[in-house]
Amino acid sequence: MDDNFDSILTQLGTGKWNLFYYITLSYWYACVSYHTLGGAFLAPDVDYTCRAPDSAIVPKVSFQSDFERTEDAALNNGSYTAKDGNESEGSPCTYLVQNVTTGNLTEEQCTSWDFDKSTFESTVTSEFDLVCDWKFLRATYQSVYMFGILVGAGVNGYMADKYGRKRMITIGATLYSLIAVISAWLPNISTIIAARFMLGTMHPTSLQTGYILGMEVTKPSMRSAIGMLQFLSWAVGTMCWGGWAYLIRDWRWLQTAVSLPCFFFLPTLWFMDESPRWLIVIGRHKEALKVLQKAARWNKVELPEERKLLVMMKEIHEQLRCENAQEDETTMKIKFKRWLKEATILFRTPKLRSITLAMYVDYFVVAMVYFGLNMSGGSFTFDPFLFMVISGIVEIPSNTVTIPIVSYFGRKIPLIVSYFITGVSMLTQAAIPEEQTWLMITMVMIGKLAISTAFQILFLYASELFPTEVRTRGMGTAMMSSRAGAMVSPFLMGFIGAVYPWITPVVFGLTSIIAGLAAIPLMETMDSSLPDTIAHLEGYDNPAMEADDVPEYPLKDIQHKT
Repeated sequence: MDDNFDSILTQLGTGKWNLFYYITLSYWYACVSYHTLGGAFLAPDVDYTCRAPDSAIVPKVSFQSDFERTEDAALNNGSYTAKDGNESEGSPCTYLVQNVTTGNLTEEQCTSWDFDKSTFESTVTSEFDLVCDWKFLRATYQSVYMFGILVGAGVNGYMADKYGRKRMITIGATLYSLIAVISAWLPNISTIIAARFMLGTMHPTSLQTGYILGMEVTKPSMRSAIGMLQFLSWAVGTMCWGGWAYLIRDWRWLQTAVSLPCFFFLPTLWFMDESPRWLIVIGRHKEALKVLQKAARWNKVELPEERKLLVMMKEIHEQLRCENAQEDETTMKIKFKRWLKEATILFRTPKLRSITLAMYVDYFVVAMVYFGLNMSGGSFTFDPFLFMVISGIVEIPSNTVTIPIVSYFGRKIPLIVSYFITGVSMLTQAAIPEEQTWLMITMVMIGKLAISTAFQILFLYASELFPTEVRTRGMGTAMMSSRAGAMVSPFLMGFIGAVYPWITPVVFGLTSIIAGLAAIPLMETMDSSLPDTIAHLEGYDNPAMEADDVPEYPLKDIQHKT
């Protein structure tokens, strides 16, 4: 069944039709990268001082290596400076006031601050005073985007399986572009954070579904290369993000500048086709035929005659229908049973359950470490712009060198090795003395290269492991797990890591090793046909598997009555 369709993709080859998908979707990935990493320059860690009243007594502070603070009170001797989130350097959140009658000193909370503008002219941090008691909102600004992705990924998986890849990409990209521009000019932090959440919900709707669409129009021999190269633009976008932020130091104009190019992607959707693989599985054979015929014209190749194509499509669809139980929906009990099976479908068979659990662990760790390292520029260097550019440059090998690696060694072993290299480099970095800055940055970049490689392989690997009928649902829920990891990073680095800097790399290192171990039970997918159904997946090792051996899966979203 699946071999028939893959043979058609092989006959179509890689021409103008396929390249149109790859180029346009890659452009979109670059646009999305700016907002995904937005916290690094839109709401960064900024030096500040308390703007105390003239009558205040501001303490002098000497910073100790053991995080102890000594204070000498002196009248009107100025304020002291700190970098938010780092209690070891002192936090100018209070000042002292002397009672003129009793002479006693009382501590008052600071309500306004002056911010260092030597690096950033204006940021969300400085404009809305996200310091002291409100410093958690800086981490929230970044994590709420990831929370939006978490929410959107699960919904998108179901919607893309039910309504199609192209429709969800169109909805997601349009709303993403509008929200990105509008949110740059919102007046208060509450609405900005709400907009960041909405922006995050549209992230998987366009990016993740676009990746799946790109994979479903690619012939098997090119799938690994295209899977890697599609995200080369993400690395380029990361590099450009550092350049844009260096040139534009006002956060509102910076966000506007990187959001407007999103609109150039929208006209290309008019020429984009729905996934023919999804159309066949869903039962819309005539539409799938038109798409394949258009692809053949663009690529200047010949396809089998129309009758043979329709017969092949019908066979695929009928086999899928046989694998899905037809239940009577007359009672609420049966309706609930149907809903329960749909909700738990990723855990109902041995191989699919193993894939799902391993992907959840691996996605959680890869996102936590990847985004944590991307946001850590201020921790290792005085130039966050250069750090971001270097981070993007480091990712380029993960998108190019990885191609021959996964083509020769497969997906499983390189993924496990990438996680182990990340773990070792992070644990080594934790043991390096702080004065050895160059060595610390070197180990961080080795870890960044390895975790970026793992990210690339994981996207490709997951798209090949999950069957077509639940592919977007499986990858969508795995993406939810990854965003949970990405949500943890800002708080881990901003609070615990600020007090105990060694904790962050240790956590990153240990969890990376655990993620590598979780991938060991998975099967290798190199040179294998993409499974279209759960029964196909479960029968990999036993082609003679009887139909009765496969549990029934009444997937309401992919059943079509004739």
